[in-house]
Amino acid sequence: MERNRRAFLTALRAMDANGEPWPLLEVRQIHSAIMHRVDAAAHEPLAGDGLITNAPALLLAIKTADCVPVLVADIKRRVVGAFHAGWRGTVARIVEKGVGEMRRQFGSLPRDLRAVIGPSIRRCCYQVGPEVRADFESQFSYAGDLFEEVFDSNAIHVRYPLLFLNQRAPGHGDLGPEIHLDLVEANRRQLKDAGVREQHISVIEGCTTCDTARFFSHRAEFGKTGRMMAVIGIRPEQSA
Repeated sequence: MERNRRAFLTALRAMDANGEPWPLLEVRQIHSAIMHRVDAAAHEPLAGDGLITNAPALLLAIKTADCVPVLVADIKRRVVGAFHAGWRGTVARIVEKGVGEMRRQFGSLPRDLRAVIGPSIRRCCYQVGPEVRADFESQFSYAGDLFEEVFDSNAIHVRYPLLFLNQRAPGHGDLGPEIHLDLVEANRRQLKDAGVREQHISVIEGCTTCDTARFFSHRAEFGKTGRMMAVIGIRPEQSA
Protein backbone atom coordinates (compact mmCIF):
# COMPACT_ATOMS: atom_id res chain seq x y z
CA MET A 1 0.00 0.00 0.00
CA GLU A 2 2.82 2.43 0.83
CA ARG A 3 4.42 1.74 -2.53
CA ASN A 4 1.12 2.47 -4.29
CA ARG A 5 0.71 5.72 -2.38
CA ARG A 6 4.23 6.85 -3.17
CA ALA A 7 3.69 6.13 -6.86
CA PHE A 8 0.42 8.05 -6.69
CA LEU A 9 2.04 11.09 -5.05
CA THR A 10 4.95 10.95 -7.49
CA ALA A 11 2.52 11.03 -10.41
CA LEU A 12 0.87 14.10 -8.85
CA ARG A 13 4.28 15.75 -8.34
CA ALA A 14 3.33 16.17 -4.68
CA MET A 15 6.94 16.05 -3.51
CA ASP A 16 9.17 18.45 -1.60
CA ALA A 17 12.59 19.70 -2.70
CA ASN A 18 14.21 16.59 -1.24
CA GLY A 19 11.96 14.25 -3.18
CA GLU A 20 9.88 13.32 -0.16
CA PRO A 21 6.09 13.09 -0.60
CA TRP A 22 3.84 15.67 0.98
CA PRO A 23 1.96 14.55 4.11
CA LEU A 24 -1.27 12.79 3.21
CA LEU A 25 -4.06 13.65 5.64
CA GLU A 26 -7.09 11.41 6.05
CA VAL A 27 -10.07 11.23 8.36
CA ARG A 28 -11.57 8.16 10.00
CA GLN A 29 -14.78 8.40 8.00
CA ILE A 30 -17.94 7.96 10.07
CA HIS A 31 -20.72 9.12 7.68
CA SER A 32 -21.22 12.46 9.42
CA ALA A 33 -21.08 16.21 8.77
CA ILE A 34 -18.03 16.61 11.03
CA MET A 35 -15.06 18.37 9.48
CA HIS A 36 -11.67 19.55 10.65
CA ARG A 37 -9.35 22.41 9.79
CA VAL A 38 -5.84 21.03 9.51
CA ASP A 39 -2.45 22.70 9.18
CA ALA A 40 -0.14 19.71 9.56
CA ALA A 41 -0.23 15.94 9.62
CA ALA A 42 -1.96 14.52 12.69
CA HIS A 43 -0.49 11.62 14.66
CA GLU A 44 -3.83 9.78 14.57
CA PRO A 45 -6.62 10.08 11.97
CA LEU A 46 -9.36 12.48 13.03
CA ALA A 47 -12.92 11.18 13.12
CA GLY A 48 -15.18 12.91 10.64
CA ASP A 49 -15.89 13.28 6.94
CA GLY A 50 -14.36 16.56 5.87
CA LEU A 51 -11.03 18.37 5.89
CA ILE A 52 -10.20 21.98 5.01
CA THR A 53 -6.87 23.81 4.92
CA ASN A 54 -4.98 26.81 3.60
CA ALA A 55 -1.59 25.22 4.32
CA PRO A 56 0.51 24.41 1.25
CA ALA A 57 2.28 21.11 0.63
CA LEU A 58 -0.40 19.00 2.30
CA LEU A 59 -2.79 16.59 0.60
CA LEU A 60 -6.32 16.15 1.92
CA ALA A 61 -7.62 12.68 1.12
CA ILE A 62 -11.05 11.03 0.94
CA LYS A 63 -11.49 7.29 0.34
CA THR A 64 -14.58 5.91 -1.37
CA ALA A 65 -16.01 2.76 -2.90
CA ASP A 66 -19.51 4.02 -3.88
CA CYS A 67 -19.88 7.15 -1.71
CA VAL A 68 -19.39 10.57 -3.29
CA PRO A 69 -16.01 12.33 -3.02
CA VAL A 70 -16.26 16.11 -3.35
CA LEU A 71 -13.18 18.33 -3.73
CA VAL A 72 -13.42 22.13 -3.50
CA ALA A 73 -10.76 24.78 -4.19
CA ASP A 74 -10.77 28.53 -3.59
CA ILE A 75 -8.60 29.80 -6.43
CA LYS A 76 -8.22 33.30 -4.97
CA ARG A 77 -7.47 32.66 -1.29
CA ARG A 78 -5.73 29.33 -1.89
CA VAL A 79 -7.95 27.19 0.31
CA VAL A 80 -9.03 23.60 -0.32
CA GLY A 81 -11.53 21.15 1.11
CA ALA A 82 -12.20 17.43 0.74
CA PHE A 83 -15.54 15.89 1.72
CA HIS A 84 -16.88 12.34 1.94
CA ALA A 85 -20.61 12.21 1.19
CA GLY A 86 -22.49 8.98 1.68
CA TRP A 87 -26.25 9.27 2.01
CA ARG A 88 -26.05 10.00 5.75
CA GLY A 89 -23.45 12.71 5.25
CA THR A 90 -25.47 14.14 2.40
CA VAL A 91 -28.62 14.35 4.54
CA ALA A 92 -26.47 16.07 7.18
CA ARG A 93 -25.31 18.59 4.49
CA ILE A 94 -21.61 17.75 4.71
CA VAL A 95 -20.78 19.55 1.45
CA GLU A 96 -22.92 22.62 2.12
CA LYS A 97 -21.45 22.93 5.61
CA GLY A 98 -17.96 22.39 4.24
CA VAL A 99 -18.26 25.34 1.89
CA GLY A 100 -19.66 27.35 4.81
CA GLU A 101 -16.63 26.49 6.94
CA MET A 102 -14.27 27.54 4.15
CA ARG A 103 -16.07 30.87 4.08
CA ARG A 104 -16.18 31.27 7.87
CA GLN A 105 -12.60 30.29 8.60
CA PHE A 106 -10.79 31.59 5.53
CA GLY A 107 -13.09 34.18 3.95
CA SER A 108 -13.70 32.10 0.83
CA LEU A 109 -16.31 33.57 -1.51
CA PRO A 110 -18.54 31.16 -3.45
CA ARG A 111 -17.76 32.87 -6.76
CA ASP A 112 -14.09 31.89 -6.34
CA LEU A 113 -14.78 28.22 -5.67
CA ARG A 114 -14.24 25.34 -8.07
CA ALA A 115 -15.69 21.94 -7.21
CA VAL A 116 -15.28 18.41 -8.55
CA ILE A 117 -17.59 15.49 -7.78
CA GLY A 118 -15.73 12.23 -8.27
CA PRO A 119 -16.89 8.79 -9.42
CA SER A 120 -19.52 7.17 -7.21
CA ILE A 121 -22.58 4.98 -7.34
CA ARG A 122 -25.12 6.57 -9.68
CA ARG A 123 -28.89 6.58 -9.66
CA CYS A 124 -29.04 3.61 -12.03
CA CYS A 125 -27.69 1.33 -9.29
CA TYR A 126 -28.40 3.07 -5.99
CA GLN A 127 -31.49 1.40 -4.60
CA VAL A 128 -32.51 2.65 -1.14
CA GLY A 129 -35.37 2.09 1.26
CA PRO A 130 -38.35 4.35 1.98
CA GLU A 131 -36.74 5.48 5.24
CA VAL A 132 -33.89 7.08 3.27
CA ARG A 133 -36.34 8.94 1.06
CA ALA A 134 -38.20 10.10 4.18
CA ASP A 135 -34.96 11.46 5.67
CA PHE A 136 -34.24 13.45 2.50
CA GLU A 137 -37.81 14.73 2.29
CA SER A 138 -37.52 16.02 5.86
CA GLN A 139 -34.45 18.08 4.93
CA PHE A 140 -34.72 19.23 1.31
CA SER A 141 -37.58 20.89 -0.53
CA TYR A 142 -36.25 19.43 -3.80
CA ALA A 143 -36.02 15.86 -2.48
CA GLY A 144 -38.62 14.72 -5.01
CA ASP A 145 -36.14 15.48 -7.81
CA LEU A 146 -33.54 13.16 -6.32
CA PHE A 147 -35.55 9.94 -6.37
CA GLU A 148 -36.86 7.72 -9.12
CA GLU A 149 -39.15 4.73 -8.83
CA VAL A 150 -37.87 1.89 -10.99
CA PHE A 151 -39.94 -1.15 -11.88
CA ASP A 152 -37.44 -3.99 -12.27
CA SER A 153 -38.74 -6.34 -14.93
CA ASN A 154 -35.88 -8.74 -14.19
CA ALA A 155 -36.59 -9.07 -10.47
CA ILE A 156 -37.19 -12.67 -9.46
CA HIS A 157 -40.57 -11.89 -7.90
CA VAL A 158 -41.71 -10.49 -11.26
CA ARG A 159 -40.27 -13.21 -13.47
CA TYR A 160 -41.50 -16.05 -11.23
CA PRO A 161 -44.54 -14.74 -9.34
CA LEU A 162 -45.82 -18.24 -8.46
CA LEU A 163 -42.80 -18.72 -6.22
CA PHE A 164 -44.08 -15.97 -3.96
CA LEU A 165 -47.84 -16.60 -3.93
CA ASN A 166 -47.69 -18.77 -0.82
CA GLN A 167 -44.84 -16.92 0.90
CA ARG A 168 -46.41 -13.52 1.53
CA ALA A 169 -48.31 -12.79 4.68
CA PRO A 170 -52.09 -12.34 4.25
CA GLY A 171 -52.94 -8.87 3.03
CA HIS A 172 -49.56 -8.22 1.44
CA GLY A 173 -49.75 -7.30 -2.21
CA ASP A 174 -47.23 -6.39 -4.85
CA LEU A 175 -43.74 -5.54 -3.61
CA GLY A 176 -43.80 -2.34 -5.66
CA PRO A 177 -41.06 -0.51 -7.55
CA GLU A 178 -37.52 0.05 -6.36
CA ILE A 179 -36.55 3.49 -5.04
CA HIS A 180 -33.36 4.86 -6.58
CA LEU A 181 -31.44 7.88 -5.23
CA ASP A 182 -29.29 10.29 -7.26
CA LEU A 183 -26.60 11.03 -4.70
CA VAL A 184 -24.47 12.96 -7.19
CA GLU A 185 -27.30 15.36 -7.94
CA ALA A 186 -27.99 15.76 -4.22
CA ASN A 187 -24.44 16.97 -3.65
CA ARG A 188 -24.41 19.12 -6.76
CA ARG A 189 -27.53 20.87 -5.43
CA GLN A 190 -25.80 21.46 -2.11
CA LEU A 191 -22.86 23.09 -3.86
CA LYS A 192 -25.25 25.34 -5.77
CA ASP A 193 -27.18 26.19 -2.61
CA ALA A 194 -23.88 27.14 -0.99
CA GLY A 195 -23.32 29.61 -3.83
CA VAL A 196 -20.93 27.72 -6.09
CA ARG A 197 -21.70 28.63 -9.69
CA GLU A 198 -23.04 25.83 -11.83
CA GLN A 199 -20.35 26.29 -14.47
CA HIS A 200 -17.73 25.81 -11.76
CA ILE A 201 -18.99 22.37 -10.72
CA SER A 202 -17.50 19.41 -12.60
CA VAL A 203 -18.85 15.88 -12.36
CA ILE A 204 -16.64 12.95 -13.34
CA GLU A 205 -18.83 10.46 -15.12
CA GLY A 206 -18.99 6.77 -14.40
CA CYS A 207 -20.91 4.55 -12.00
CA THR A 208 -18.75 2.65 -9.54
CA THR A 209 -21.29 -0.17 -9.29
CA CYS A 210 -21.77 -0.54 -13.05
CA ASP A 211 -18.06 -0.49 -13.87
CA THR A 212 -16.06 -2.56 -11.40
CA ALA A 213 -13.33 -2.96 -14.01
CA ARG A 214 -12.43 0.70 -13.46
CA PHE A 215 -13.74 1.41 -9.95
CA PHE A 216 -14.11 -0.19 -6.54
CA SER A 217 -17.69 -0.75 -5.41
CA HIS A 218 -18.67 -1.82 -1.91
CA ARG A 219 -22.19 -2.66 -3.07
CA ALA A 220 -21.36 -4.53 -6.28
CA GLU A 221 -18.51 -6.47 -4.69
CA PHE A 222 -20.34 -7.25 -1.44
CA GLY A 223 -17.92 -5.35 0.76
CA LYS A 224 -14.83 -7.26 -0.41
CA THR A 225 -13.12 -4.51 -2.33
CA GLY A 226 -10.51 -1.77 -2.16
CA ARG A 227 -10.92 1.98 -1.86
CA MET A 228 -10.32 4.80 -4.31
CA MET A 229 -8.62 7.93 -3.07
CA ALA A 230 -9.45 11.49 -4.08
CA VAL A 231 -6.93 14.14 -3.00
CA ILE A 232 -6.50 17.88 -3.18
CA GLY A 233 -3.71 20.19 -2.06
CA ILE A 234 -2.06 23.57 -2.50
CA ARG A 235 1.28 23.91 -4.23
CA PRO A 236 3.77 26.27 -2.56
CA GLU A 237 3.63 29.54 -4.46
CA GLN A 238 7.25 29.36 -5.54
CA SER A 239 6.53 25.96 -7.14
CA ALA A 240 3.46 27.07 -9.04
